[in-house]
Amino acid sequence: MSSVILENIEKHYTGFHALKGINLSIDKGEFIVMVGPSGCGKSTLLKTIAGLETVTSGKLMISGRDVTGEEPGNRGIAMVFQSYALYPHMTVAENMGFGLRMAKRPKTEIDTAVRRAAEILRITEQLDKLPKQLSGGQRQRVAIGRAITRSPEVFLFDEPLSNLDAALRTQMRVELSTLHARLGSTMIYVTHDQVEAMTMATRIVVLNKGRIEQVGSPLELYTNPKNIFVAGFLGAPRMNFFQGKITATLADTVTLSVDGLPQLTLDGVITDGLEVGDVATLGIRPERLVHNQVSSISFDARVRLVEHLGRETVLYADATPLKTTGSDTGTQNVTVQMAGIEPLRTDETVRIGFALADTYLFGPDGRTLTPPKPLKAN
Repeated sequence: MSSVILENIEKHYTGFHALKGINLSIDKGEFIVMVGPSGCGKSTLLKTIAGLETVTSGKLMISGRDVTGEEPGNRGIAMVFQSYALYPHMTVAENMGFGLRMAKRPKTEIDTAVRRAAEILRITEQLDKLPKQLSGGQRQRVAIGRAITRSPEVFLFDEPLSNLDAALRTQMRVELSTLHARLGSTMIYVTHDQVEAMTMATRIVVLNKGRIEQVGSPLELYTNPKNIFVAGFLGAPRMNFFQGKITATLADTVTLSVDGLPQLTLDGVITDGLEVGDVATLGIRPERLVHNQVSSISFDARVRLVEHLGRETVLYADATPLKTTGSDTGTQNVTVQMAGIEPLRTDETVRIGFALADTYLFGPDGRTLTPPKPLKAN
């Protein structure tokens, strides 16, 4: 049985259409992460599930019950916000048990629930402390513990790690993934952080302008994006895009002309609706580009910036006369991601190459035209 079902959810504000025909089925025990640019509707959708926002139309089911018109407290959910929202005058134990006290549950039941949550989150020694005596990571654990004590059917997280420093974010990602595995609960998580989405989710929901663009496992979305938006949104550094023009089509084969490259012939392409002269986009991930190696397709580029990150080197280069898309600077930006340390210098010229099998082709409407690629981590 699906834990959460959203059917044709619409949300209108005055002069703004926030959610547009959202259909999504979330199975019991899944860890769903919703991502998208600012203003895409991800937080609005989460608040709609929580009951903090009313839907304009559509239906919301939780564990087989229609909760579309129910109050938040009756939905069987618990929400963890970006702000810890802890009561400063209450101890950790009192904060964690607050919801149960408001529900007038017996003290023995509250104490048992608080103790169990504290053991799961490894904050038993902090129960008698006040929030001001805790670190940021510990305060976030308390906020999560307050949700655990309610034994909800669904956990909702609204960017809960955004106030933590980088080291704590990494630690808390591990903690939340471990918590999910231990509780087996349904979790729905909103973030703008791609690393959180790729490392924590069983499935990712990519939203854009109030619509769902694609739903799938992290590797499915990374390897086989449905369109150019998903391809460009998932991945850091982002995918390289080169503007081209269709010069020939035959059955499932397309010939593409890209300034600065030889004529490219791609097989297995969806050619329905394509015409000679159409503008198309060639995409390739930064880790699939190589420098100063023998490749079937290559071009010269001038090094603009080198980032030495220890385990990898990221190269940013200007590749005139290639026409790249998605650049705010107007230059022909190409990003190359290489394993290890590479002794590259600013302003030197390098030869960058790639294999045609590693490329993606996106049509004039942005949809992916190349066939699915096998899932692989690198």
